[in-house]
Amino acid sequence: MSVSRLFSSLKFGTFIPSPLLHQRKAVHMEKRWRKKPQARMSSSTAAETEDVSNRLREMSVAENSGELHASVSSSQFGTVGAIKHVPAQGVKSVWKPKSYGTVSGTPTIIAKDEGGSKTAIAEKSDTAASKFDGKLLEDFTVDKSTYSSAQIRATFYPKFENEKSDQEVRTRMIELVSKGLGTLEVSLKHSGSLFMYAGHEGGSYAKNSYGNIYTAVGLFVLGRTFQEAWGSHASKKQSEFSDYLERNRMCISMELVTAVLGDHGQRPLEDYVVVTAVTDLGKGRPRFYSTPDVIAFCRKWRLPTNHVWLFSTRKSVTSFFAVYDALCEEGTATPVCHALDEVADISIPGSKNHIKVQGEILEGLVGRIVSYESSKYMEQVLRDSPPYQLEGVDLDLGPSLREICAANRSDEKQQIRALLQHVGTSFCPNFVDWFGREGTNSHSRIADRSILAKFLQSNPSDFSTTKFQEMIRLMREKRFPAAFKCYYNFHKINSVSRDNLQFKMVIHVHSDSAFRRYQKEMRNNPGLWPLYRGFFVDLNLFKATEDGGPKVDKVCVDLTNHVNDSNESEKGGLADEDANLMIKMKFVTYKLRTFLIRNGLSILFKEGPAAYKTYYMRQMKIWNTSAVKQKELSKMLDEWALYIRRKHGHKQLSSSIYLTEVEPFLENYAKSSPQNQTLIGAAGNVVRSEDFMAIIDGGRDEEGDLEKEKEVAPSSPSPSVVKDAVRKNEGLIVFFPGIPGCAKSALCKEILSSSVGLEDDRPVHSLMGDLVKGKYWQKVAEQRRKKPYSIMLADKNAPNEEVWRQIESMCRSTKASAVPVVPDSEGPETNPFSLDALAVFTFRVLNRVNHPGNLDKASPNACYVLLVFYNLYDGKNRREFEAELIERFGSLVKMPLLKPDRNPLPESIKSTLEEGINLYKLHSNRHGRLDSTKGTYAQEWTKWEKQLRDILFGNAEYLNSIQVPFESTVKQVLQQLKSIVKGDYTAPTTTPNTEKRKLGNIVFAAVNIPVTEIQSLLHNLAEKNSNVDAFFKDKNMAISLEKAHLTLAHKRSHGVIAVANYGSVLHQNVPVEMTALFFSDNLAALEGRPGSSDGEEVISKNVWPHVTLWTAEGIAAKEANNLPQLFSEGKATRIEIDPPITVTGTVEFY
Repeated sequence: MSVSRLFSSLKFGTFIPSPLLHQRKAVHMEKRWRKKPQARMSSSTAAETEDVSNRLREMSVAENSGELHASVSSSQFGTVGAIKHVPAQGVKSVWKPKSYGTVSGTPTIIAKDEGGSKTAIAEKSDTAASKFDGKLLEDFTVDKSTYSSAQIRATFYPKFENEKSDQEVRTRMIELVSKGLGTLEVSLKHSGSLFMYAGHEGGSYAKNSYGNIYTAVGLFVLGRTFQEAWGSHASKKQSEFSDYLERNRMCISMELVTAVLGDHGQRPLEDYVVVTAVTDLGKGRPRFYSTPDVIAFCRKWRLPTNHVWLFSTRKSVTSFFAVYDALCEEGTATPVCHALDEVADISIPGSKNHIKVQGEILEGLVGRIVSYESSKYMEQVLRDSPPYQLEGVDLDLGPSLREICAANRSDEKQQIRALLQHVGTSFCPNFVDWFGREGTNSHSRIADRSILAKFLQSNPSDFSTTKFQEMIRLMREKRFPAAFKCYYNFHKINSVSRDNLQFKMVIHVHSDSAFRRYQKEMRNNPGLWPLYRGFFVDLNLFKATEDGGPKVDKVCVDLTNHVNDSNESEKGGLADEDANLMIKMKFVTYKLRTFLIRNGLSILFKEGPAAYKTYYMRQMKIWNTSAVKQKELSKMLDEWALYIRRKHGHKQLSSSIYLTEVEPFLENYAKSSPQNQTLIGAAGNVVRSEDFMAIIDGGRDEEGDLEKEKEVAPSSPSPSVVKDAVRKNEGLIVFFPGIPGCAKSALCKEILSSSVGLEDDRPVHSLMGDLVKGKYWQKVAEQRRKKPYSIMLADKNAPNEEVWRQIESMCRSTKASAVPVVPDSEGPETNPFSLDALAVFTFRVLNRVNHPGNLDKASPNACYVLLVFYNLYDGKNRREFEAELIERFGSLVKMPLLKPDRNPLPESIKSTLEEGINLYKLHSNRHGRLDSTKGTYAQEWTKWEKQLRDILFGNAEYLNSIQVPFESTVKQVLQQLKSIVKGDYTAPTTTPNTEKRKLGNIVFAAVNIPVTEIQSLLHNLAEKNSNVDAFFKDKNMAISLEKAHLTLAHKRSHGVIAVANYGSVLHQNVPVEMTALFFSDNLAALEGRPGSSDGEEVISKNVWPHVTLWTAEGIAAKEANNLPQLFSEGKATRIEIDPPITVTGTVEFY
């Protein structure tokens, strides 16, 4: 029997609702409809069906189906057979297999009623799974008649990575708005997870996955949203909405905020979604709706929208940034939203009130530049699409998400089934995305590679496929950190045959560096399609019929070249660079919980309070947290560390439910003082999620947003600073973040034997890692305690942050400084070491004999060991690598390695190293840290080791010629170390494009007046008035008056908005008329009257605008406000300045 006939014999049941669907109030239960089968299946006996299933299960996707290497003409990849399915003249259209859509019938659930009886109905998913278990992929060959179709099914915005600093982005945004070239659009960042829905067949997706608890929860919450909005019409509207998305090939993206999937910054009071994007997938490049269109779309379907503010004038946009700076360290939802409502030109409240559904803890704000016409269009949309009324809020909608999860606690599958059962057939007519893969080998990494290879070698059937192939080829060629996971597409089961295979592909980007690198490629090649977040593609491999096979000719090429693939409508007339201007701004009250507490749990419990303090202090330094706030947070975090360690001992608190402990602690801490209440923001929202948490088998975390947020490394080295000299009563640790073969041991020997050394009288010792038994860094610490004032050369590779933290801890405990010495090598975007450096290191190792660590030419897997070390640095480029070391240790020594004028690395070495890196990734993904001599790829490793050795020795002359002479290396390293010891070291300067943002927490606005002008004014007054001369005679104002300003508004006295409104004149010159001098025994100040800047009058909010000149010891500067009152009481002197003297200052924030 043929495979297609076998498939046609399979039977699928229909969906019968469980009696538990709505058992709380039957009066509100809606009628359920059954989906009519698309084709009537012939009946067969149970034995026949079982036989068919068994025969199909016997066939499996071959594990060893490798990549194909057939020679395919490049012209096949650059042409298009049909655009928009309209054949061009003289071109035969490509036959595309008919897609029958969703499989007939729906899966059924075996559910228990209250009496314990079971309703057993055959599940279609098991049968669907068996259908794909065959040699279909292995038997599918690529030839001239092989075509492919790639259609994007779901996607979210590309991850934005500004090359410029935040300050430069702000400046450009203000410039664009001020010139009428754009509008700043700002929205709330809800603290949740990405969820996407593309219709009942299009599917439900999380950030990098589908068919799991994350998507089941998202689909349930979306379904509940329709029930609340449409009431008794919900089922009908769900069906219409799903059909609408399918028919128009659309996808909606949402922020899924729920308490059942793990803790973020605050457990939400309700489970909800907010629509963040609507995407028209069409037949070409995805097009994202503008925010006005998103609002119109959502109001039509009664979907929740986000709170949005528009800033279209210079005054409003500068005020916005000032509001954030004033609230960034203490802002919560209520004051932030109120302030933005006041300063924005247009405010569109969200359908979900953040305060009521999530709480006061606000993650942040997202700003982006949109078309200048956006404000007018928004006003039109708001007129045409008024807010809607909810029809189902008073109805009994059945058990809630939390109730369902609480009632189904046995495993993840049970929870998924229960959730999908309550979603209903309109949104989820079958469960194949969740259970269709059970019992199959439908996904393996080998199969991924085979599918990908065949897809890239096939002829693209349309323009979208051509562009997608271009993207995949580039990412593989450049070795981007991404996976292309392929699954059988169970929604297309009816169209599958030996000549027609259907897959779903998940593009999972592993590192943010991939987005940065891809953006660079797009600048060089503007025709590239973007690399999206949440990227899912329907993939179809098929054979064209003999009559329908296309011919490649110039007409196809012309069609391809003339396809309008630009997104000009989305840019709104903005240049590419400006159209992508975005900025993300988070609040410390959120980061306190997530970054400082949750992400520090592992360090606190594994390494102790001292290491934890180092961690959180470094984070606050990276954020440029104000000194006052750092002090307050340090006190609170130290108490937290003591509290939680005392309560839990060494048993680490789970990060998924960490708020169970954090909220009560913060609530009690906040009660102790108003200052602490401001620090915490809000606390006491103790929602017990332990009772209803979703079950995630094996600790898996498919949703990227829930992964532990990595410690934020600075984007660049700190601005130029001179390192203090290493004090003589302290020790010094010199360590080596390098790779075997970097010559650290040889360098240590040279330093020890040098007659001049470091020109320091402290003894120098070295401890070679290869000769130490036991834990090396513990031995170093012991030596440091024995010889605290010595210089220790730590002769061992220190490749990762775990080791760096140990060294930091050692520095604290033994009173020492540490200096990293790194080989100087400009690496690729994802590694600080170049392939040239790796080749040299490997070559050096292979020339060793009798190495004490047994890593030499006699080692059977020496090259593999080098790759292990090389990959320990994966994920950081050279700039990030050096920046983090400088941030941690304050200095960096570079060890010269390669000559700058060297010839390029031979292609044979480059390609062999790249082959080894790819093999290492396959090996580590499957076997982890298992030695290369064992495991699936042992033979491949043996072959590769021999190949690389032969190639390196064959290029020995080249590898020797490109290295900096070792004598020169020693000389330069010694000179750098001497500079650090003496305190002459200066950290690398930042470039304008990588400058770190230095924006503190704004407290007040003032006119900054040059001290020289004030001193000149006082000098003139003293010459004319003896009383003035007598008062200041013993005050030494030339030294005591260091700065002068006239306060315009203070956050505590006048409010955030009052301060923010001066943003429009920030850094602008303002004349100030000085009209009188006041002084008493303890105070002195000048009375001032600000003028105008560019026609805008600058008015101080202070009752008495003044410049404080002097206060007696122990007297606060704010007491100068009382001078007019003291004068009226005869306790102060007033000297009128007539005519007034005008000085010029600039408006600044402090």
